[in-house]
Amino acid sequence: MNPFDLKQMMMEKHAQHVVLIHFPIALFIAGVGLDFVAQWTKRQVLGIAAYINLLLAAVMTLPAAATGLVAWQWALEGHRIRGILRLHIVFALASTAVIWTVWLIHFRARRRVVGVLPSYRLPLEFVGVALLAITGHLGGFLSGVNS
Repeated sequence: MNPFDLKQMMMEKHAQHVVLIHFPIALFIAGVGLDFVAQWTKRQVLGIAAYINLLLAAVMTLPAAATGLVAWQWALEGHRIRGILRLHIVFALASTAVIWTVWLIHFRARRRVVGVLPSYRLPLEFVGVALLAITGHLGGFLSGVNS
């Protein structure tokens, strides 16, 4: 097995999902951190950076979800979803919904004249981080990292 074999890297049954999933996770966690610091310090530039991170996290959930479905079809040959895989998919869908909801909250606030973000967004962002942590933990079991 050559670690630099591009063909082997790209054709691995689940490699694309395992690589792509790190982008929405990192972007969302960075966006939440920046949003918290922007709220705390009242620095608008950090709020803009948080918005961009949250937007990119939301966009990157699309290829992550698509490659997850492809990995399920290839790795399990479309077998019935049950056990840890079912939990992983449920938490992944919940994480995706929260990521898009948080971005939508920021998007709507930026379109308003006042531009004030609602205070309930921070607890929702932390719920999103927790959901991502659970989803990633379950995904680690599926990929063999946590077993």
